[in-house]
Amino acid sequence: MMTLPAFDPPVTATDIPRPEHPRPQFVRDHWLNLNGTWDFEIDRSDSGLDRGLLERALSGTITVPFAPESGLSGIGDTDFLDAVWYRRTVKIPADWTGLRPVLHFGAVDYDATVWANGIEVVRHRGGFTPFEADLSAVAGPGDDVEITVRARDLHHQVQARGKQATWFANTHCQYTRTTGIWQTVWLEGVPPVAVTRVQITPNLAARSFAVTAPLTANLPNGVLTVRLTDNAGTTVAESSVSTAYDLAPALVLSLAEADVRLWDVGDPQLYGVEISLRSGDTEVDRIRSYTALRSVSIDGNSFRLNGRRVFQRLVLDQGYWPESLMTAPSDQALIDDIELSLAAGFNGARLHQKVFEERFLYHADTRGYLVWAEFGDWGVSGQGPMGENQKPDASFVSQWLEAVRRDVNHPSIVGWCPLNETHQVMHDRVTVLDDVTRAMFLATKLADPSRPVIDASGYSHRVLETDVYDSHSYEQSPEAFRAEQAGLSVGKPYLNRPDTLGEIGLPHGKTEYSLPYAGQPFFISEYGGIWWNEQEASEAERAERAAVGSDQADSWGYGDRVRSEEEFYVRFEGLTNVLLDDPNMFGYCYTQLTDVFQEKNGVYDFKRGEKFDVERLRRIQQRPAAYEERTD
Repeated sequence: MMTLPAFDPPVTATDIPRPEHPRPQFVRDHWLNLNGTWDFEIDRSDSGLDRGLLERALSGTITVPFAPESGLSGIGDTDFLDAVWYRRTVKIPADWTGLRPVLHFGAVDYDATVWANGIEVVRHRGGFTPFEADLSAVAGPGDDVEITVRARDLHHQVQARGKQATWFANTHCQYTRTTGIWQTVWLEGVPPVAVTRVQITPNLAARSFAVTAPLTANLPNGVLTVRLTDNAGTTVAESSVSTAYDLAPALVLSLAEADVRLWDVGDPQLYGVEISLRSGDTEVDRIRSYTALRSVSIDGNSFRLNGRRVFQRLVLDQGYWPESLMTAPSDQALIDDIELSLAAGFNGARLHQKVFEERFLYHADTRGYLVWAEFGDWGVSGQGPMGENQKPDASFVSQWLEAVRRDVNHPSIVGWCPLNETHQVMHDRVTVLDDVTRAMFLATKLADPSRPVIDASGYSHRVLETDVYDSHSYEQSPEAFRAEQAGLSVGKPYLNRPDTLGEIGLPHGKTEYSLPYAGQPFFISEYGGIWWNEQEASEAERAERAAVGSDQADSWGYGDRVRSEEEFYVRFEGLTNVLLDDPNMFGYCYTQLTDVFQEKNGVYDFKRGEKFDVERLRRIQQRPAAYEERTD
């Protein structure tokens, strides 16, 4: 692992959960972690505002940032929670003179309203993305400020919820819900005129970085300076630009050839970044970050990293823990999941149906671990008749753009995936799904032209010019799987289709989910899902569960459960070899890294214990892939 120049503030408040800085690519010196004990009350019918919860004391306490459904929150209530309330009094540090106190929320599920001293300061919709509130009109340095948060999470509402179950029990691949605050809450001292964010785009061909730094306002006599440092802290590039003219000053940092270090799989060469905003002789704002030089490109049906073919051995990562649900119980837990994946022979992950905590991406960056970033779009199915059954709304576009804006600088991300398994058949009418899919694709390309975008993973490819094409297949027979995938060699890959449709009653109705494949880079982005749990594998127990119809509910996976651990290895190797043997397949994604509740198809169990001989799995995966051996 590459050692970075110091930029991540040391953790000193070890008596609170998740004390580390939540945003390691944009660090100011003045910040205060607000995790820990907050007053709390469940508002099960969402009548709290009418009942005076904004004014009166709340009845209990909770440990933030863990959701009330989780054990680590101290609540552990897994019933439907239509609304929850939080309150805490915070003292703004007295030494923040001249700074604006800005309150940050990493993520609150789903509709959040925040009051400071009884005054509403922000509303936010969306359970996966960050938002903030400037408190300077309410309180200043040395003042106490009472923060109240109401989070609404209606289980019957159409919304982006990822894998959270809309019925009471966990079943199949739907899991316990997350309501309210589930990522770090923190306070930051921000100058009146400040850098709002930084977008750093590497350009390998020119050995340079394009840096754009939007400001809250222009400084007529100001200068923005960006300095790039190597692992020893030595300056390797520096550039400055006036802040008098452009609301988003931009500059280019060019590297001498001797200072070029490429970020690559397993070789995460990184550069430190220091951003300074000055007005005359006074430094107005300073931010520390990091970046990396690497390229992602497409050549015909090849997906390339730094100009060469790298076979992507990905694993599906759901990002759930038994004691804390979508929130990692510790920063170390995020590191551990990456290390477990690498130990089993994977070199990256699809972060599935969830926008992960940013610190996961930080640890991926520092380990050379490939990432496909995804939105948690499930929650809008079954909303109409065949062909009109998926109803994502405009909030999908805004929430996804918040995610892209937060994560665009992470070198580990090699592709964007706005949607997953939008299973709606094609026909002769433009639908809401068509509009939202295209909007999310175009918005992503506009926000970040440097990475490929797949319009939707599996099922409904509805954007003709999607950069990457894929399918999902849980065929469990290696022989049948090989026959299924054979068409890719002649430009006719396996596509997800409805099993049975018959007459669908639509104008010019089709029996296809997707527009035709057009020669893009192709991979099977979900396969395997082999169902195995030794403790539940006896024939008698399976028969007993099947007799009462509870087998799939209590323990679930794809296809027939293997009967022994050895049968698992044979099936895993057979399925994986099909994809490693295909010179036109740039990668795969195995389902999945860990068991999650009743879903028993992980390489590891839900508590991250070993289920298999991990070294054997690694050997199966690490043999050369035909894709990497192509000479064209």
